[in-house]
Amino acid sequence: MFNLSMVHSCVYSGAYGLANINISSFDAALCYIVAIAVSIVVALILRVPLLPSKPYMYSFDVSALYHTPVIAIGILSLFFVLGYTFIYNGLVLSVVIGVLTALFVKYLFYEVFPKPLQDNEEEAG
Repeated sequence: MFNLSMVHSCVYSGAYGLANINISSFDAALCYIVAIAVSIVVALILRVPLLPSKPYMYSFDVSALYHTPVIAIGILSLFFVLGYTFIYNGLVLSVVIGVLTALFVKYLFYEVFPKPLQDNEEEAG
């Protein structure tokens, strides 16, 4: 029914996880750094604030340092796990993902992830 050795062989052979990336570790790290840098720079060009409003731990505002690099790393990781690096070992893909992530955070973030209600606001019915 459930064969543990089969699961172990799938994990060992790289069927799940990051073992199927076909670029070197240096290139993958460079792509992540490029995606982070491009997403922050483009977000700042689009006038997304660098930091959220204070107090930071209760703020749900978008900022260039919190949402954009995290989303860029996640999307780039999905492409790497699927084995898609495009050209130049993923550098062009990381630049495109950085730009699209900054545009997403600026214009579509609150459409996909609405702000939570504050304590003094009531839900409009």
